[in-house]
Amino acid sequence: MRIARFSINDTPHYAFVQRDANDGKDYLVELRGYPLAGQVEPTGQRYPLDADGVRLLAPVIPSKIYGLAFNYRAHAEAIAAGNPDIKPQPAEQMTVFMKPSTSVIGPDDPIVLPSYSQDMNFEPELAVVIGRMARRVAKNDAMDYVLGYTCVNDLTLRDLQGSDPMWTRAKGFDSSCPLGPWIETELDWANAGISFQRNGEDVPEATGSTANLIHSVPEQIAFISSFATLLPGDVIMTGTPSASGQLHSRDEATVTIEGIGSLRNVVIGERE
Repeated sequence: MRIARFSINDTPHYAFVQRDANDGKDYLVELRGYPLAGQVEPTGQRYPLDADGVRLLAPVIPSKIYGLAFNYRAHAEAIAAGNPDIKPQPAEQMTVFMKPSTSVIGPDDPIVLPSYSQDMNFEPELAVVIGRMARRVAKNDAMDYVLGYTCVNDLTLRDLQGSDPMWTRAKGFDSSCPLGPWIETELDWANAGISFQRNGEDVPEATGSTANLIHSVPEQIAFISSFATLLPGDVIMTGTPSASGQLHSRDEATVTIEGIGSLRNVVIGERE
C-alpha cells in the first residue's frame, strides 16, 4: 500500500495511491482521517497524479529525523579517502545524527544551496517511517513499529562536515531532507536497490542495495529507541550505500528506490 500526502488547490490531504487497471495510471484516493492516528476511509474523491492543482507533499512531517552515518562500508571508505577530517567509526558502533523537522521538503520542492558552502553532496537513502510510539524496543519486535518506507536525500555540506565539530549545520540546514514521493508499507527492506540520477543521468558510483547495510533496520530502531522515544511519523535515514557527489545550482537530483519510486528535486542558489 502506498500512502501519500498531497495538496489540491493548496489544501493538504492524505490519500492512498492506486493504479487504475484500465488506463494504467496512478490516482490519489483521498482519505478522511490521519493514517498515523488510526483508521481512515475514502472520501469518494479521486485525482490523477498529474491533475491541475494537485501537488505531492512530503509524506510526513516528523517530530525528528535520525540518520545513520557510515552504515555501508563502501560509503565509509569513500568518505575517509576523500576527507581526512571526517573519521568514520568502527562498524560495531552506530554513529547517529539528527535533522530538524524544518529541513524536510517534498517532491519537486527546491533544494536551496546555502551561500556559505561550496560542497553540497547528495546521499540517496532508504528512510523508515515509524508508525507508533516506540521506547526501548527489542530488536525482535522492532518491525512492529514500522509504518512503511520512503525515499530520502540526506543532503550534506561536506566542507562544513569536515570543519565543524558537530554536524548540525552540515546536515540540518533548511531543505536538507527531501522526502517522498509517498510511504510504501510493503517493501523488502533488506534487499532494495538504491540509485541516483543527476540531471537525468545515472550516477553509477552512487548505486547500491540495502542488502549491504552494516546495521539492519531492526537494529537501528532498537538502538535509537533505547535512548529516545520515537513518535508516529518520525523518520530514520538508514545510510547511503556508496559514494556521494556534488550538487550545484540548477542540478536536478533524483533518488530512486526499488519498490518505492522516485523522489525528484532541483537545486537553486540561496540568492536566486
